[in-house]
Amino acid sequence: MNNKYILLRHGETMYQAKKLDILYPKDENSDISITENGKKKIKIVAKELKNKGIDLIYSSDYFRTKQTSKIIAEELELDVKFDSRLIDTNFGVFHGKTGEEYRKFFSDKRERFFKRNPGGESWRDVRERTVVVITEIEKEHNGKTILIVSHADPVWLLAGYLKGLSEDELLEKRHIGGLWPDVGQYIEP
Repeated sequence: MNNKYILLRHGETMYQAKKLDILYPKDENSDISITENGKKKIKIVAKELKNKGIDLIYSSDYFRTKQTSKIIAEELELDVKFDSRLIDTNFGVFHGKTGEEYRKFFSDKRERFFKRNPGGESWRDVRERTVVVITEIEKEHNGKTILIVSHADPVWLLAGYLKGLSEDELLEKRHIGGLWPDVGQYIEP
């Protein structure tokens, strides 16, 4: 890689605050915002990131990631480039339903790499569209430290790509503390 990447998951929303096992509704740019607690934590993260020498910020254009990246950008005195390819997984017919309903659609976690739910996408689809963003950034920039603000699956899949992990290795690291950051946390793959 020509650049260094830092991957940040958006700040806490009511879904995480209330521990709701519900997939976000299809209209992702609705009023789903980060909580006051989420904003406070992102401000703390922004201060930490100030020492990382970040040159550029790219972000998903969903409301919760826009809020997160704008807090960071203000602290770092940078602009944000919003990119719709960094959005969360399209859960298709499972938007607004429980995570349990979604997980039951698959025989196991590995199947989620290649099986698309009706109207949705697989993990490979998510990885492919997010890797295109990294590929374009690599062509455009050299020697930069770049912050990517996104969602759980895209962050995890991008981290795996940047580390050169196989799908099996990715599954082994799909937990908080591995390559799956909690809300408002970042990783440096």
